[in-house]
Amino acid sequence: MDRVEHMTRADLECVLGWAADEGWNPGLDDAEAFLAADPEGFFLKRVGGAPAAAVSVVNHSDEYAFLGLYICAPAFRGMGHGLDVWNAGLAHAGGRTVGLDGVPAQQQNYVRSGFERAGRTIRYEGRVDGRDAANLRPMRASDIPAILALDAAQTGTRRDRYLSAWLTPTSTRQGLVIERNGAIAACGTVRACRAGAKIGPFMAHRAGDASDLMAGLARIIGRAQLFVDVPDSCHDFHDLLAGRGFAPVFETARMYRGAAPATAYAPFHGVATLELG
Repeated sequence: MDRVEHMTRADLECVLGWAADEGWNPGLDDAEAFLAADPEGFFLKRVGGAPAAAVSVVNHSDEYAFLGLYICAPAFRGMGHGLDVWNAGLAHAGGRTVGLDGVPAQQQNYVRSGFERAGRTIRYEGRVDGRDAANLRPMRASDIPAILALDAAQTGTRRDRYLSAWLTPTSTRQGLVIERNGAIAACGTVRACRAGAKIGPFMAHRAGDASDLMAGLARIIGRAQLFVDVPDSCHDFHDLLAGRGFAPVFETARMYRGAAPATAYAPFHGVATLELG
């Protein structure tokens, strides 16, 4: 029987495999942290018992949700199954503002669904020689409340469940901070992916801190090939990456249905993930 249902952990791993086949390059250990953000926010349609289409609409707060992982298995494309999970996901969001990072091919479809473009997110790829620095230290559990507050000030919304799970280290995901005058001045997380590693979230106000963080994250993850997704308004970060040989390889449109949150990104800001914001 055809039906839309909530994903299990195994379902999400399957969908992340689809994403990998499409070149989205998910992390090796994303599923658990994704589900921790909102276990009811991941939808899968089965057709004749086979997984066919998926979407995530994660309710980060009472005011804000984020849509991602909108994907259909190749054998089931063009049959309307994507619309079924899309509608289920947006119903889950209710009256919340919904954000997404839309690929170029889908942006007009999102406009027809009431989304408005608010900017771009540009993915850079490059290589960094890993090194340590005296001002870096591993991220601790006790840092998380302060990082959540920094993130909320920059993104305009609370995302506590998501980032609390994301910032908890695993064998494939680690974080570093720079502390200055008793407060966190910069922080970043890196995770191993199918190819290389992705940095995010990433927050720094000084170019030197940003450079040290990137080199430190490359060292602890053991992968020199790095990817980072940068909002188009963070001109200093674009300049720094270009100056170090990073090249833009992909871009999405940041779009919202409903009132866009008031963002105030640090000069060096990297998006946590394109799937959950």
